[in-house]
Amino acid sequence: MVLAGLPDRAESITQFLTVILVFVFVLALTYLTTRFVGSYQKTRSAGRNFEVIETCKVTNGRYLQIVKIGERYAVIGIGKDTITFICELSEGDLKTNLPSGTGDYSFRAFLDKAKSSIKKGDNNNEKQM
Repeated sequence: MVLAGLPDRAESITQFLTVILVFVFVLALTYLTTRFVGSYQKTRSAGRNFEVIETCKVTNGRYLQIVKIGERYAVIGIGKDTITFICELSEGDLKTNLPSGTGDYSFRAFLDKAKSSIKKGDNNNEKQM
């Protein structure tokens, strides 16, 4: 009776390993495709003179955008059928949302910071027990 269950178990393990391999293959293919598309879009827009800096939704179908055109900044209103120039801004008029004084905004820096805060949290939990 024990021997009768072995082929079914081997078949189940084989199916499981096949599903895992297909999953890893699809995951790798997705990663490589995303990297390719991202680098393609980055190189395609690198030499352009237009860049949308910020967008703010005013109502349904109506937006305000700060747009960089060459070296100048403009505020435009976008409606369903129209685009309206509102005003021109200087670079000094713009505010950035990034905190000043820290220059490293890489994913690696955020990941290291998160890891260190998790380790500190584990130490605090041990002290409480």
